[in-house]
Amino acid sequence: MHQPRGFILLRLISGVVMAFTTGVAGAAITPPNPASTLLATYASLKLPLAQNQFKRQLVLESSESSSRLKSDIYTVADYPIALVKANLNNPKNWCEVMILHINTKYCRAEVGPSGTLLKVNIGKKTPEDLADVPRVEFNYSVPALAANYFEVDLSAQDGPLGTHDFLIQLEAVALPNGKTFLHFTYSYTVNFAGRLALEAYLATVGSDKVGFTVIGKQSDGQPEYVSGIRGLMERNTMRYYLAIDSFLGATRTAPAARFERSLQNWYTAADRYPRQLRDMERQEYVEMKRAEYARQQAVY
Repeated sequence: MHQPRGFILLRLISGVVMAFTTGVAGAAITPPNPASTLLATYASLKLPLAQNQFKRQLVLESSESSSRLKSDIYTVADYPIALVKANLNNPKNWCEVMILHINTKYCRAEVGPSGTLLKVNIGKKTPEDLADVPRVEFNYSVPALAANYFEVDLSAQDGPLGTHDFLIQLEAVALPNGKTFLHFTYSYTVNFAGRLALEAYLATVGSDKVGFTVIGKQSDGQPEYVSGIRGLMERNTMRYYLAIDSFLGATRTAPAARFERSLQNWYTAADRYPRQLRDMERQEYVEMKRAEYARQQAVY
């Protein structure tokens, strides 16, 4: 059937418009390359990585809203990304990491129908019966695994003391000369009752505790550090990061001695920041963790 010239022209114009808009939409939803994004972050942080209070290439940032707490660590690690992927693309190894944190009492990785879980009991900074310690179930996932980039996420819907929506995330991207740029994130949401419980702790047992962010100067010229719930978040973020770094630093040790090396590494690293992280003497920490690690191997 003969079609009018105007109709044919309209069809052609419509086709061009559809092709253009489809192309624009396709371009709009193309996700950014995570390795490139992380390398851009590294480039933007070169000065603070070189000049900071930690005396190493490390930057810590934190934020606090009415319900959400979040802290990030960016650092340059002196080991290749292949070592990071080989050791942290493994949920059982994450339990080797988690148990180093002073508040972790137990961790076990289990594979079930809905995926891999890390069952983590988080308690006090003292020895405790496992039955008395709250458990958090983290979903373990690896959203990205490439030659030069790696990401692993631990997420949990619920936690202790009115906390929920936990996220522990590690990103890694390869740098020249066998180094790796790491981005570690720790965040969670806390409800009103949970905030009251945390504030009660900080007003008593944790009243002298501070974080790492400098917010001013004291009358004697010494730095004034952030305190309160944001300070608590920063301390725990550093503890988790140091657990990752201590574990990775021990991976070239003979397997039988690896956990002991990790323990010693963690305490040495944490004790560089006594104002924030010295909670007990080395021997107390080591003995507590040895006992908790032995329990972790035996209890199901």
